[in-house]
Amino acid sequence: MSKSQGDVSTNRVMSIDAFRGFVMLAMASSGFGFSVLAKPESVQKLTAAGIRIPEWVLQTLAYQFDHVVWTGCGFWDLIQPSFMFLVGVSLPFSYSRRATEGQSGAARFRHVLWRSFVLLALGVFLSSNGSKQTNFTFVNVLSQIGLGYPVLYLLRERSLRAQFAMTAVILVGYWGWFANSKLPSADVVDSINFTLTARDEKLRAAGREIPKEPQPWSGFAAHWNKHVNAAAEVDRKLLNRFPREGEPFRGQKFWINEGGYQTLNFIPSLATMLFGLMAGTVLRSTRPDGEKLKWLFKAGLICFGVSMTLDTSIWPVAIPKCDWHFAPIVKRIWTPGWAVFSSGWTFWMLAAFYWVIDIRQWRRWFWPLAIVGMNSIAMYVMAQLIKSWTGGALKTHLATIDALFGWKDGINFALFGDHPLATPLGHAARLFGLWLICVWLYRRKIFVRV
Repeated sequence: MSKSQGDVSTNRVMSIDAFRGFVMLAMASSGFGFSVLAKPESVQKLTAAGIRIPEWVLQTLAYQFDHVVWTGCGFWDLIQPSFMFLVGVSLPFSYSRRATEGQSGAARFRHVLWRSFVLLALGVFLSSNGSKQTNFTFVNVLSQIGLGYPVLYLLRERSLRAQFAMTAVILVGYWGWFANSKLPSADVVDSINFTLTARDEKLRAAGREIPKEPQPWSGFAAHWNKHVNAAAEVDRKLLNRFPREGEPFRGQKFWINEGGYQTLNFIPSLATMLFGLMAGTVLRSTRPDGEKLKWLFKAGLICFGVSMTLDTSIWPVAIPKCDWHFAPIVKRIWTPGWAVFSSGWTFWMLAAFYWVIDIRQWRRWFWPLAIVGMNSIAMYVMAQLIKSWTGGALKTHLATIDALFGWKDGINFALFGDHPLATPLGHAARLFGLWLICVWLYRRKIFVRV
């Protein structure tokens, strides 16, 4: 990882930075704790304090700012695909700049391999935070990007048609592998159920909430069920080759990723980055702005049409006799259906940012987002490592301010105390603290690169 200092390029497409900054701020917000605010005990506190928020508003916020249990999509589920999509969008700009600066093709590819290694290692490092030993898991978004990045780079100068063809091969091939894979044996299923039961008992004993598990599909769609799909079986073979915490059960320590995320998600998520590469290729072309905007809109529309035709579970309205899951839309295992569906949203979001910022030139209003987007790696690492520390520091110093002014229920009470809205306000305060660090980095022209 390196620190670059210098002027911010005037040739940057600001909408890309602003979109990336929006995504990073959303990620660092931890959903503002809306899922906690929607719980019955929190609603009672709001009501007792005379704060009346319609239940449907709270439930909508809770749904949109949390991951869906399995199939479906909320706003929170779109953060990772947006981040990965933008990796593809940025790549043509980044490496064309390196070529213009005189860097050889071999040097650029060495940098690609180094970047891939650093992202992979950084993902493992962050996943190990708080563990007694290295947690060898590769589902962190940085690790997933690192695993697919060299292939993405090798396709950067291909035509849009070739990039699309490669994307289709990846998605159809991955879907075919899942569809033709054997379901796990009864012994494996029994071991998985035992692991889940043991987890639930520990959580129950600690007074913690037990995660919801999805209702499994039957028939053809069963190939995409949680913990018993083809990618999960690969992880049971792969991850047990690494040292792990805990005692082995039936000869191995790793049986499941509790969230259902799998290492091989990087293969279909490469398709997400390739969709971004196509968008970046179009934005960097000499096409008129209007044509670029139409291309992004049409690409998103096609993605929605294809993915929603193949999986009716995502339809906003249930229609009789329309219940099939030919290509299920599941973010946690990054199904091909999910890669296509989520790219529909990312194409449209990029189009919206591009229209507002680079076509209408409303740039000044998006500066707070753009400075975060220019330091996305820094923001991601800070959100993972120092967000709690930031909250603790704010709590300490705000308590001093409250004491100086004699405020019994002052700022600290509102942000970190027993105030009914303390949960979202506290998350907003921590986020503001991280944003101020990004402002400091920007003003000193410090941009953390990999």
